[in-house]
Amino acid sequence: INQTGYSLKKMYDVLNKLQNRETVVALDSCFSGAGGRSVLAKGSRPLVMNLKTTAPLAKNITVISASSGDQVSATYDDKGHGLFTYFLLKGMKEEDIIERNGNLRIKDLFNYIKPQVSRISRKIYNNEQTPQLFQGSGGAGE
Repeated sequence: INQTGYSLKKMYDVLNKLQNRETVVALDSCFSGAGGRSVLAKGSRPLVMNLKTTAPLAKNITVISASSGDQVSATYDDKGHGLFTYFLLKGMKEEDIIERNGNLRIKDLFNYIKPQVSRISRKIYNNEQTPQLFQGSGGAGE
């Protein structure tokens, strides 16, 4: 991982330098680290990290992760995505979340994703998976 990995701190440092109005990062990848898992159950995607203390976020950056740092994120085999990614994409199309002007508030999207992912993870995998939302100081995502 030292040769091919890209640290969150490095990514946040680069993102913090961007001169854009808002940046949203969605993390639903196969990470390994603090959990030290070597054998994973079918359908699991280890996402083990501490997103909050990795590096400070600029006020215009929002990070949504598939699970908390001590949980494993699941796949959704029937849908061909990670469980989190499936509901992220579905939520981005949800008419009740999209405003009339076409804007999408990150908090509204997150409030759609979180209960869906938690419910399906418990139902299919008997596993706790709780998506997380981290915003830089200043309230990005409003």
